[in-house]
Amino acid sequence: MTRPVYLIAGGITKFAKAHPEMDFRLMCKQAFDYALADVPALTLDMIDGSSVSYFSDHFTRQLMAGIMVHDYLGLCPKPSRRIEGGGATGGLNIQNGYQEIASGRMDCCVVVGFETMSHVNTWKGNEFIALASDTNFDFPVGGFYSGYYAMMVQRHMHEFGTTCEQMAHVSIKNHRNATFNPYAQFPAQLSVEEVRAAQMVATPLTMLDICTMSDGAACLIVASEEVAEKVCENPVLITGIGTGTDAMRLADRPHSDVVLLPHESGADYENLRYPGVHSFRGGRLASKLAYEAAGIGDPREALDFVELHDAYTSSEIQTYEDMGLCRYGEGGPYAVSGRTFMPGLDYGLKLPEASQVPVNPSGGLLACGHPVGASGIMQGVFAFWQLQRTIEKHLGRAELQLAHPKRGAIHSHAGTGTYISVSILERP
Repeated sequence: MTRPVYLIAGGITKFAKAHPEMDFRLMCKQAFDYALADVPALTLDMIDGSSVSYFSDHFTRQLMAGIMVHDYLGLCPKPSRRIEGGGATGGLNIQNGYQEIASGRMDCCVVVGFETMSHVNTWKGNEFIALASDTNFDFPVGGFYSGYYAMMVQRHMHEFGTTCEQMAHVSIKNHRNATFNPYAQFPAQLSVEEVRAAQMVATPLTMLDICTMSDGAACLIVASEEVAEKVCENPVLITGIGTGTDAMRLADRPHSDVVLLPHESGADYENLRYPGVHSFRGGRLASKLAYEAAGIGDPREALDFVELHDAYTSSEIQTYEDMGLCRYGEGGPYAVSGRTFMPGLDYGLKLPEASQVPVNPSGGLLACGHPVGASGIMQGVFAFWQLQRTIEKHLGRAELQLAHPKRGAIHSHAGTGTYISVSILERP
């Protein structure tokens, strides 16, 4: 029997190309202090421990940086743990904090993550990230992540007719949302033509189809019902978590039946070769498990928004399908339908349908930046503020605040789909 788990506070630093004025410990302390300031009744002695996430020891050139953060926050000698899982590091860290509370091991846990990617050149950063591929097979022959995602979307285009213009709509949406987010690294008002005219990185992905490397930190404080009632007037409940996996090497992934969500049937996918390299089997299973735990049937009806891992415009489209926001093969048309856009914002596009489930109101990784160990926690912070209805308080403006959000999802993704986490957050 698990206990209810609540989010009671969150904080982030601005995501930036570099933060030369502070090291990783101070970044985490700034995010932690911001969160603490939101729940002034919470004192250090009420916190039972921490869970610290960062992707790569190479960027900091420091092993065991997690305990250095834990110490800097004033939490020694309490328990702590380092979490790492590629691009899913932050999302997995939130789930670890959830498990600490649900199990009864802790009543209050600090979940904090960071990355300092500015410490190396871009080419070296790409090499470090590429080490999250199979270093015996893929890495020695020049494998790097933009190349992998270019290959996957080429297959998506071949199978389903997805277009570059549809991908550009994702970039336009997320960068425009970020113009209302002062924490974002790359706010911009873009056009389809500008996205496609940007420098080509790996066909068909341009610079504006790809997220940027970043420095930054994010923090969430997770608590039991007893602690939440004492210190927070409007906590947010974590109602379900799910995690999925897949083989590191794309070539090792077998074809099998589609993992069905409650609102789907096998007849929907009779002729689909699944997952191939066009879909993320781990993302589908993570979604299914999270939905089951939260009692969600049709996510299009149950979710008010989603913050998902959009390291590439193409992966956002792939994830629409994995999370059941549309059927497999329909991600491209869904991206231009208008259903994933924020209501009331001018994107400079003619969108045929009204907003249904806004995706990445924060701006996502594409526009906020991607300091890997912090990114999933950043998603959690924005989802938490969205459900608290405190976006205006924290951002200083209200354009990104939905009117009456009750339930949202956050999604983190590692590698080419090797670890994927989905968590459901709900306003009690």
